[in-house]
Amino acid sequence: MTKASTCIYHFLVLSWYVFLNHYISIQAEDPKKLKIFVNGGQWKYLTFLNLLLQAIFYGVACLEDVLKRIKGKKDIKFLTTMRDLLFTTLAFPISTFVFLSFWTLFLYNRELVYPKTLDDLFPVWLNHAMHTSIVLPSLVEIILRPHCYPKKKRGLSLLALACFAYITRVLWIYAETGTWVYPVFATLSPVGMAAFFFFSYVLGGSIYLLGEKLNHWKWGDTIQSKKKK
Repeated sequence: MTKASTCIYHFLVLSWYVFLNHYISIQAEDPKKLKIFVNGGQWKYLTFLNLLLQAIFYGVACLEDVLKRIKGKKDIKFLTTMRDLLFTTLAFPISTFVFLSFWTLFLYNRELVYPKTLDDLFPVWLNHAMHTSIVLPSLVEIILRPHCYPKKKRGLSLLALACFAYITRVLWIYAETGTWVYPVFATLSPVGMAAFFFFSYVLGGSIYLLGEKLNHWKWGDTIQSKKKK
């Protein structure tokens, strides 16, 4: 893609995620749907946190696109580093994790993650917008341009910190309200839950490493040249 079309692409994806976040925030005020968002609000769900994360990332990407065309690459090095760090350690791993974990549980037993009663409250297109289409922009982003990955230890540590923060919030909500964010947690013993969280991080870490491999496969030489510079 040319630089102009890259800017347009990032703006369109940003607009889509801004629309989704706004639309969902309106749904959260609907009396019929309000019970879904009690005990923690919409931000207790990783799905909605991911949509916010994607909006932030593409906002940074858009800003970098504009400033790069105005000021040149050297003047926005910090913003480019921030863009790459957001994408490599959070935006790509979390969007892919949400897609894989949601549909795996949904196909196994949807009542564990997205009860059938929600079909009467949310349209099908919104379910796919939140859980299916989130992967495509991330894959396009890898193909679109190179991203400098941090050292594995740092990247995986940042991802682990994000996972720990969310798990802490899930446990805190349960301790305060006596209800689990997702029905699947109610079916697990303490040991089973610890195993669930552990394997969730293993999956997230594997996705991180996959993103690094895909990035190197597509842009290996380019990345090495950038690092030397």
